[in-house]
Amino acid sequence: MYTLNRRRFAQLAALSLPAAGAWLNPSSVLAAAPTASAGKPNSKVAGVHIGINAPYSFGNAAMSAEDILKTCVQLGLSAIELRTQPIEAQFGAPANLTSPKAKVLPAGAAGDHAKQLRTWRETVDMGKARAFRAHWESTGVFIEVIKVDGIFKMTESELDYAFTLAKALGARGISTEIGKDDDHKGVGKFADRHKIHLALHGHASTGPAQWEKAFAHGEFVGANVDLGHFVAGDHGSPVEFIKKHHGRITHVHVKDRKKGNGANMPFGQGDTPIAEVLRLIRDNKWPIQATIEFEYKVPADSDRMTELAKSIKFCREALS
Repeated sequence: MYTLNRRRFAQLAALSLPAAGAWLNPSSVLAAAPTASAGKPNSKVAGVHIGINAPYSFGNAAMSAEDILKTCVQLGLSAIELRTQPIEAQFGAPANLTSPKAKVLPAGAAGDHAKQLRTWRETVDMGKARAFRAHWESTGVFIEVIKVDGIFKMTESELDYAFTLAKALGARGISTEIGKDDDHKGVGKFADRHKIHLALHGHASTGPAQWEKAFAHGEFVGANVDLGHFVAGDHGSPVEFIKKHHGRITHVHVKDRKKGNGANMPFGQGDTPIAEVLRLIRDNKWPIQATIEFEYKVPADSDRMTELAKSIKFCREALS
């Protein structure tokens, strides 16, 4: 977990917030009660909700749900794309089932792990999910998207669990890496049944044609457009794709990359039209979350929290 002294927090708040009307003061965060009614974060700017992909962007896959929540509050972020591992850990899942190491298990162990996780999920009381949502929203942080790993390998009962979980948490979509055509066809039926978007995330190799092929498999089969990857893959500007398919896009990943599979850069230093896309969402009043996915190298004279605050500030100023 990241800890801040009062002076450091004040510096970060100044970076990530507009000059007038700061959302909170340092003492309200440093006090032990993040559920206090005063001083809630607010990262909705001109109608666009700036969020974060976490815990990935915080650089610690093992962060607890509560530490993720506190860090969002510290940064003034009121929206999130949240992975299921910290959620299920909070629900009481065995530690070995939610450990980041579980993503890289050998073949034999991976099958046993999946079976154990499936069995545990059958025991989950969705009242826990509703309580989880209530706690987060009481602090001012909204779970608009959840990230579900391995969704294309799930049984039908697990798919019902995943989409029911998303709905109970207040999410509009489930994000996952784009898969094969048959994968989208099967899971798309569950997305349509539950009316929760399946937000397919693409990398540099993913172009418009792959998403459009997937869209044919369900009304709620959608996209999580990674702006930096789109540009780095030399697919041109993502603007026209977003204009054409905005109704299927739950959120965009905001990062800045160079063309030609180039490096991740601090916001404003790459080739990605971040400001143009944010203003496009703003001007059209589309319910697309602007989800920061922090990937560039932290400078030697800085730290991750400072750079995150700068990234948030860049997005705020682009929307002002």
